[in-house]
Amino acid sequence: MATRTARDTTAESSSSIQTVQRAALILDSFTVSRPHLSLNEITARLGASKATAHRYTKALRAANLLRYDDRTALYSLGPQVLTLAAAARAALPIVTAAEPYMDRLVQLAGQTVVLSIWDGESPTVVRSADNTDHLIRISVRVGSRLDLATSAQGRVFCAYLPPDQVPALGKLLRRAPELRAELDWIREHGLSVNSPSENGLHTIAAPVFEGDAIIATMAIVGTSVDVPRQADSPMAEALLEITRDLSQRLGNNGVPHAEAAG
Repeated sequence: MATRTARDTTAESSSSIQTVQRAALILDSFTVSRPHLSLNEITARLGASKATAHRYTKALRAANLLRYDDRTALYSLGPQVLTLAAAARAALPIVTAAEPYMDRLVQLAGQTVVLSIWDGESPTVVRSADNTDHLIRISVRVGSRLDLATSAQGRVFCAYLPPDQVPALGKLLRRAPELRAELDWIREHGLSVNSPSENGLHTIAAPVFEGDAIIATMAIVGTSVDVPRQADSPMAEALLEITRDLSQRLGNNGVPHAEAAG
């Protein structure tokens, strides 16, 4: 009977690690701005032969982590990635920490409350708490990606994140110079209330800090009739009170002065 040596075991371990690293590299190649890639692009990213890249894409397709469009000959992320992303979001410490504060705000405001985090390009919803007492409920899908310039949550992140963490900010400010004044207003008042109404809905949002850095935004979503635009409304004040309480729990001793948007 053949005897396995330590060298054989080490070689297998190194091969397994390389396999995982290459699969992760392929999946990491897809971004919001580049959701579709050709085999040539994946091959270049992988730094291996086209045959090797094809073997990996075939295995990832079998696991539903990639999908392939025969018509365009392009790859995109598969449905299993959504399942993994949902599980990852649910496990975020900020979600667990924010849950009781969100539930408290739902009771105070009587509206849907949404928590979003920054995904590197835009806000992504990680938890939504509905007001179950309303005859008509407003629900926001977890995993939704919000517009950077027009959503209240997007504007809050633009106001408080360092400019180098918001790649699209410079272009946005050149295209809409009035946004700069809006971001200054948000930093002065600690929340965004001037988001456009879409489909009769209105959103106000405030930052949540961990230490001195913004980690999330909490927002109230309701009809344009139910959610006022005034920064001194009881609803806005309740939002500010609860986000400050949560931020203090996460080690923030006062809202830091954010860098001016560049």
